[in-house]
Amino acid sequence: MNASSTSAAAERLRIVLVGTQHPGNIGSAARAMKTMGLSKLVLVAPEKAPDRDTHAMAAGADDLVESAPVFATLAEAVADCRWVLGATARNRRIQLEPLHPRDAAVRAVQATASGPVALVFGRERTGLDNDELQLCHAAVHIPSDPAFSSLNLAAAVQVLSYELRCVLLGDTDATPVEGRTPPPAEGVASHAELEGLFGQLAETLEQIDFHKGRAPDSAMRKLRRLYLRANLDSADVRLLRGVLADAQRMARLAAQASVAGKIG
Repeated sequence: MNASSTSAAAERLRIVLVGTQHPGNIGSAARAMKTMGLSKLVLVAPEKAPDRDTHAMAAGADDLVESAPVFATLAEAVADCRWVLGATARNRRIQLEPLHPRDAAVRAVQATASGPVALVFGRERTGLDNDELQLCHAAVHIPSDPAFSSLNLAAAVQVLSYELRCVLLGDTDATPVEGRTPPPAEGVASHAELEGLFGQLAETLEQIDFHKGRAPDSAMRKLRRLYLRANLDSADVRLLRGVLADAQRMARLAAQASVAGKIG
């Protein structure tokens, strides 16, 4: 990358801290980011607002803290993103594509060609919950020593920020990954568009009794993964939502006919 494209890609990389429990960790994360040339910090429902401990730990990265927007939910924080990567330390029921930090950095930088990209970090004690991970396209796990695997929040941000820095500078032996990263096109569906599709899909499946009394969570997790792998653009989403709208209309007509038949 030349200096201009490197700067543009870095501007589209967003570090999102969810439910941060200790204000000092926000400052430490900001410092970790700034040392690696990243400037977009986003906070989601921190337990405590940034305070003097935050600024003390920021050690010169106060501008990142002061300019960081605060959102009530992760969905709001990543609504305009084209790719969302969740940092997680453990296997959960949400089966996301697992990525090594170096591969994750390559994929993230590639995805900035389509729009904003978010790297999401969870709470210090519990990490991201399943609902939050479900909003991510893939997961990254830092391969720390299993005998002492605990990384604090700022350390995790530092590791991934460093890997991003290496990719931005072209100083990496990682091979660019094709196929699942959102393509560099203006029409790539935003996170908000995809969540709208998933919401309508869930409603439609209920209306056509797809689940047959079974819990819908498992099917929806699998369908989400399927559509996320497809790298849908905005036109794809509109087409699919049109199909779902017709299915919903037919379901309503069938329900009305059933009611009319019973009354008659």
